[in-house]
Amino acid sequence: MAEAAGADDEELEERLRRAVLDLLGRRAPTSTICPSDAARAVGGDTWRDAMPLARVVAARLADAGVVEVRQHGERVDVRTARGPVRIARAGGFDAAS
Repeated sequence: MAEAAGADDEELEERLRRAVLDLLGRRAPTSTICPSDAARAVGGDTWRDAMPLARVVAARLADAGVVEVRQHGERVDVRTARGPVRIARAGGFDAAS
């Protein structure tokens, strides 16, 4: 059963990654999204359950240079940031989307 849960997490993570890229790609290059936007896009009524993984996805995309995570307009590490954050395109966005 643990393998099934792991597979579900991997699928959800990939869906969240695609949602982040898609949502940012539909907006102006200087626009941002909230991790909850991606969680809502893939999680339906249970989107709040996807929020921790949405922040993990944001961290991984930031590590890869695809996005940057901001709080109050300043770049932050989403792993240590407390409170609301925004996700913006970074230099590697076009190559990843």
